[in-house]
Amino acid sequence: MNVRANDDQASHSDTSARDRELAAIRGLATAYSRLRQEIGKVIIGQDDVIDQLLIAMFCKSHCLLMGVPGLAKTLLVSTVAKILQLSYRRIQFTPDLMPSDITGTDVLQEDPDSGRRLFQFMQGPIFTNVLLADEINRTPPKTQAALLEAMQERHVTVGSNTYRLPVPFFVLATQNPIEQEGTYPLPEAQLDRFMFNIVVKYPDAAEELRILKQTTSGEEPQLTVTLTGRQILALQEVVRRVLVAEHVFIYARDLVRATRPREADAPGFVKEYLSWGAGPRAGQNLILGAKARALLQGRFHVMTEDIKAMAHPVLRHRLVTTFAAQSQKIDADAVIEMLIDKVPVELNQRAERLARG
Repeated sequence: MNVRANDDQASHSDTSARDRELAAIRGLATAYSRLRQEIGKVIIGQDDVIDQLLIAMFCKSHCLLMGVPGLAKTLLVSTVAKILQLSYRRIQFTPDLMPSDITGTDVLQEDPDSGRRLFQFMQGPIFTNVLLADEINRTPPKTQAALLEAMQERHVTVGSNTYRLPVPFFVLATQNPIEQEGTYPLPEAQLDRFMFNIVVKYPDAAEELRILKQTTSGEEPQLTVTLTGRQILALQEVVRRVLVAEHVFIYARDLVRATRPREADAPGFVKEYLSWGAGPRAGQNLILGAKARALLQGRFHVMTEDIKAMAHPVLRHRLVTTFAAQSQKIDADAVIEMLIDKVPVELNQRAERLARG
């Protein structure tokens, strides 16, 4: 009798856990829908950019935004921070910016009671939830490294003391693809720290007309908070528990390995157009991004379509093209498209169709 009672209790506990997870999924899908509506009050179009930005946040990762000036990159980041009720700061990167200007520094202060002088740490702008690193390639490598260390470790070290950063913590860095004169391009190892390289494109004609009408009127959109920092941290844990079938793992692995020109079975166009491919971190980000995308669509399982949707933002900054590719005006995105067409999907077709249904 005791064994049966224990089995019933364990079964009830498993059912309750599954119910809680399903409720969390529905809650995330609902919150995402509301979040998109609120962002739409300020940002017109840029659907893919918004999706990828939010996916990176739910994966506890950072983004690199590539786009010419005037495409509302700063406005998008500040709007998301307001809607999520997160602290937000912006750093305009310049050639004379020092690491201490970002992380903070020890300042000699005098105690008014004892008269003793002590060093006190003054926090820099990096101590925030959402940090916009504007034109990160305009500052020297030493300052870039200070920011990228904080991105990876989520703390800063000044002197002999280590200071934890607030949670959640996101870095959204921008680069201007037009002006490269006098800049300091990020090394490949540092680019790899960013989960996504998001390309912000020009709006289409209809969207640009709406932008002109909305931004030249006197109306100020009223934004409603949809999620808090604590809720985001909880949702980040839900993302990790999304189910991934074996064939999806295999597809993500094969897609990443196919980018490496020195692999014996690499496609011919990869050997011609790429000098370096993506590392294992690309595969990790493909899976994590696919998990978040599945959740945002109300699913608790990942499909190969989710991997394909994440391929461009995950891989484009991790591939190094050859001179042959550049001379033929073939960029990383074109190579990724060829890879998606070339790499086979080894799966149980019936299972995949049932999952889609």
